[in-house]
Amino acid sequence: MRAWITGAGGLIGNTLVQTAATHAPAWKPRGLTRVMLDLTDFSATRRLFAREQPAVVIHCAALSKSPACQANPQLAHLLNVEVTRQLVELAADLPFVFFSTDLVFDGRRGNYVEGDAVNPLSVYAETKAAAETIVARHPRALIVRTSLNGGTSPTGDRGFNEELRRAWQTGRTVKLFTDEFRSPIAAVETARAVWQLIAVGATGICHVAGSERLSRWQIGRLLADRWPQLHPRIEPGSLRDYQGAPRPPDTSLNCARAETLRGAPLPGFTDWLTAHPEEIF
Repeated sequence: MRAWITGAGGLIGNTLVQTAATHAPAWKPRGLTRVMLDLTDFSATRRLFAREQPAVVIHCAALSKSPACQANPQLAHLLNVEVTRQLVELAADLPFVFFSTDLVFDGRRGNYVEGDAVNPLSVYAETKAAAETIVARHPRALIVRTSLNGGTSPTGDRGFNEELRRAWQTGRTVKLFTDEFRSPIAAVETARAVWQLIAVGATGICHVAGSERLSRWQIGRLLADRWPQLHPRIEPGSLRDYQGAPRPPDTSLNCARAETLRGAPLPGFTDWLTAHPEEIF
């Protein structure tokens, strides 16, 4: 069975492709990158879809850099909303997995469950919330909200760890907020969970993220303990001093539903790093 995976040039999409043989051997992953298919060319997308006839669509592609979305909201809407609409229509009779974000929440309380009301603060988050509304009408859709993912991407600039690695390599200092909380997770764990959710036929919304609520500063310190050369390249900061697109203070996610459906807990980031000392990350 063929699985279409859009955004295969990114961290999560590529990781899904790479882990399919281990976690979903019944599926033949077809990773689609921007070079291979321009998803905004709807005629070309329809032709390829008709020719390949996938049995599931996993939609990871997005304009996900918040500054780029703020600078060009029309492009963000095209890539994040209209492309999603097109794919939902093409996959009307198939399972459809859509990757969304914890940033659909305004961050006022944290530990969000799937039924909590969304209130996006940035253009990027607005487009993902709008796309969720479209996907939710699909009877076989699974909306996966995730948080900061770490790992190795084909372009070297998608994982939060890669941002810190680039800072070390270029001699920059990165300010990490002590008052912005997320639920970080390794992309390999996100991919494992999503393949498991597909296997059990999960639908609706599922939060897939780490079980540990950590500030960006705490995440940076954990990574610097693994890469000591990072310590002089990170410093604590505060959202109060941030100038840019609005950032919610606490979008930590409650993942109990996904854990129940997959039959296993999702790891906290600290424990995952300890259990995987060999990971270059």
